[in-house]
Amino acid sequence: MKPFSISKPIHLLLLLALTFTFSCSRVPITGRQQLNLLPSSQMLSMSFQQYNEFVKTNQLSTNANQTALVRKVGTRIQKAVEDYFSSKGMAHELKGYNWEFNLVESPEANAWCMPGGKVVFYTGILPITKDETGLAVVMGHEVAHAVAEHGNERMSQGMLTQLGGMALTVALQEKPEQTQALWMTAFGVGSQLGVTLPFSRLHESEADKLGLIFMAMAGYNPQEAVSFWQRMAEKKGGQSPPEFLSTHPSDATRIAQIKKWLPEAMTYYKK
Repeated sequence: MKPFSISKPIHLLLLLALTFTFSCSRVPITGRQQLNLLPSSQMLSMSFQQYNEFVKTNQLSTNANQTALVRKVGTRIQKAVEDYFSSKGMAHELKGYNWEFNLVESPEANAWCMPGGKVVFYTGILPITKDETGLAVVMGHEVAHAVAEHGNERMSQGMLTQLGGMALTVALQEKPEQTQALWMTAFGVGSQLGVTLPFSRLHESEADKLGLIFMAMAGYNPQEAVSFWQRMAEKKGGQSPPEFLSTHPSDATRIAQIKKWLPEAMTYYKK
């Protein structure tokens, strides 16, 4: 008789279930339960280090007007987030944040925000944002990822599925390249299939909804989000993969969801 053994996939699911039970927290705004294994202090420390390295090794835009606009929108969204958290008695959730907004020369239509409010926009997205309000759509979305601690959640999932639950400090010492790649993937550089896929799509939808609220509080009309995502869909030219193979909702799904959330977002809008 063969000894009883647990297959690797089942073992992984059991590990995930046990870890989730003992390491569960809630998204500060939506109340959704999430898995956050990594201390905030570790996340912020690594974020600031990685962000500084990125800025040093990539070309910042020399266009003063565009850079100033990105920072203007970023500062307004930052204030909206701080006001929102303060009004909900959650100001402590932003402790240790050191906001920074940069514009980098790159043809990619992309932007991201690391923990602690470290934001980068690529010049390639500016023709799609078109104006200040379009920038606010993207800024609100990316900042929402950070304040909802999606990075911690993604890193926690990755530490379990790829590094066997290894502590971050140990992983950085023993598997620095793999940990670095995991970090970059968690913050939008690359995509990932498998166990983390449903969470990634969930994160995107959650960031869309929170982003609408933040831009509205900052004085930007959230209705303009529909136009932005329509332009983004046109930019892709219908070349996006099927939704079940994408870490983002399909364009049609995303726009439909945004339209559904607009009435709530508009209650925060002050011209």
